[in-house]
Amino acid sequence: MIDLNDLRQNPDKYREGIKKKYSDFNLDYFITLDAGYREKKKEFEALRAEQNTFSKQINTLKGEAKEQGLVRMKEIASKLKDLSSLLDPLEREWRELALKIPNPPSSISPIGKDDTANVERRREGEIPVFKFKPRDHVELGKLHKLFDIERGVKTAGSRSYFLTGVGVTLQRAVLQLALDRLAAKGFVLLDVPQIVRREAMEATGYLPGGEDAAFKLDERDPDKFLIGTAEVSACYFHADEIIDLSKGPLKYAGVSPCYRREAGTYGRDTHGLYRVHQFYKVEQVVFCKADPDESASLHVEILGNAEELLRLLELPYRVVDNSTGDMGQGQFYKNDIETWMPSRGAYGETHSCSTFHEFQARRLNVRYKDNKETARFCHTLNNTCVASPRILIPLLEVHQREDGSIYIPPALRGYLGGLEELRA
Repeated sequence: MIDLNDLRQNPDKYREGIKKKYSDFNLDYFITLDAGYREKKKEFEALRAEQNTFSKQINTLKGEAKEQGLVRMKEIASKLKDLSSLLDPLEREWRELALKIPNPPSSISPIGKDDTANVERRREGEIPVFKFKPRDHVELGKLHKLFDIERGVKTAGSRSYFLTGVGVTLQRAVLQLALDRLAAKGFVLLDVPQIVRREAMEATGYLPGGEDAAFKLDERDPDKFLIGTAEVSACYFHADEIIDLSKGPLKYAGVSPCYRREAGTYGRDTHGLYRVHQFYKVEQVVFCKADPDESASLHVEILGNAEELLRLLELPYRVVDNSTGDMGQGQFYKNDIETWMPSRGAYGETHSCSTFHEFQARRLNVRYKDNKETARFCHTLNNTCVASPRILIPLLEVHQREDGSIYIPPALRGYLGGLEELRA
């Protein structure tokens, strides 16, 4: 949630942010609604205070003063009832719209409607040049019996799969490598709840607005959702708390299965393991002081952790600045990492790194005290250190050989019993 006091004082800042994010949010309507809601609420609270004061004094009043007071209380009770009937729907609409106001993006983010306006910052690694016709990851998976998409679809429908044999071990190796590297850097590991309450989804910015992407439980648990990222649970870990940042930022590495509907995607993104309903992620989540320089430095750090993993996996990649229209509602600044996927003949998104400033913390009500000052909202950041099985696509395709064997980078071998290559 944005700072509503700042919005009231600087509405043009948010008008510009809405324009840059290509949002259809009607800010003028909200400003009018906000003013009306606040006026009605102020009137309600004043009447309630008068009612409470009279209740405390009634035993001390006598005669005409008491009679006049009772008449006045009757009037107040009637007005409160009428105001309550107006305030309840007004407050619901106010809150729903307040949660949808976009966080203005950073000044360095490229302006554009979607990912076609993303700007490449740098490339790392050499794109492989094959002297043979390379197989795609689906062919390689069948050859080495790493996964079974057909039986996955038979069992669970489209965008489903089984990992099998060494495919399971390979995925676990990549995830454990990420966890071990982050633990060595001081991140606290979290195995997070996969089912969360609506409040956790709202607090992290996935609701309202992300209903089409989320899996919701049925009427027996009407306000429960399956997470699409460990970020949701890891951020809510400190909801409604005043956290201690005196010794530095709090850094977490959440690991979990993730679930997304992936509604509206089509074409080559649906081939193989690229865009599936169920996957695993190791997610970095950071809470820090509300200092733009500190959060910018931490953004570089957690982005670097993901890049380090790709270098250990010996995979070529590039980092892009996401355009203003290719950000979520709450993101202030965002980078994607795209890894080279030979079957696509292009880089494919494998990681994202986001800075939110106070947007999530306001929803989460996570604050800290700085030099014994009044508690203030912190900044939050998150980054995908690794997501699987998508990362298996470049890992298999980039490291394949003409005979169908697949090279295993040294960083993974200790998790695979010393295995140096996969052979059919």
